[in-house]
Amino acid sequence: MRIAEVRALANPQLLEGLTNAQKEMLNLRFRLATRQLDKPSELTKARRDIARYKTVIRERNLRES
Repeated sequence: MRIAEVRALANPQLLEGLTNAQKEMLNLRFRLATRQLDKPSELTKARRDIARYKTVIRERNLRES
């Protein structure tokens, strides 16, 4: 997901997206540990998605303060 798409989301959708991305990261880590992960680049993509969500949430918190 691109940063522009993340910025277009409402606050509840941001939190839901962050939760889903964190769950996906956990699943990917389990699949990596059990050698069922075909594409290790999926870990990097998941990590970057989490960072995007957290960045937008932080920006909005700073703007409100």
